[in-house]
Amino acid sequence: MSAIHSLAVFCGSRVGFNPAYAQAGRALGHGLANAGIRLVYGGGRIGIMGVIADAVLEAGGTVLGVIPDFLKQLEVAHQGAQDMVVTDSMHIRKFRLYQESDAFLTMPGGLGTFDETFEIITWRQLRLHNKPILLCDIAGWAAPLVATIDQAIVQGFADPACRDLFEVLDDVPAVLERLRTLPAGKGSSEDRF
Repeated sequence: MSAIHSLAVFCGSRVGFNPAYAQAGRALGHGLANAGIRLVYGGGRIGIMGVIADAVLEAGGTVLGVIPDFLKQLEVAHQGAQDMVVTDSMHIRKFRLYQESDAFLTMPGGLGTFDETFEIITWRQLRLHNKPILLCDIAGWAAPLVATIDQAIVQGFADPACRDLFEVLDDVPAVLERLRTLPAGKGSSEDRF
């Protein structure tokens, strides 16, 4: 049995143009439910967010949504989630996602997904947590994001050890397999955020 009981998933409020993104979202949702891993996510019912949450619920899994009050209407808060936390700000949202999760997964998305991903990687670099971070490279989606980090290393703005802060996996089956073997990470004893 996995040590990962709650997984924060960062992903898009749009489904994107490639049907592989939504297909991967459905597969992930079903896989999380079947593994008994609670989905912790941004709380929307649209985009990849909604696809994953719907699939978790369809397969009998558990969902915790975390959404800022001002986005409840924009991202259309998911009414089916067993738990929905409404926060006062984006910062509180991200901290709550962090608090509720044993590990993090980035699926395809846009600027918000990049923001969440870079912030959680940066928090790990600063030793504010040691929770696993996975990037799922559906149809090559994550390659430019990883290339940006690699370029920062090449140009001397980041240490090569930064590449050890996260793992890149090719598809959802690889993610689900990795979740079975990952130890749960630890947060900071002081939570100095």
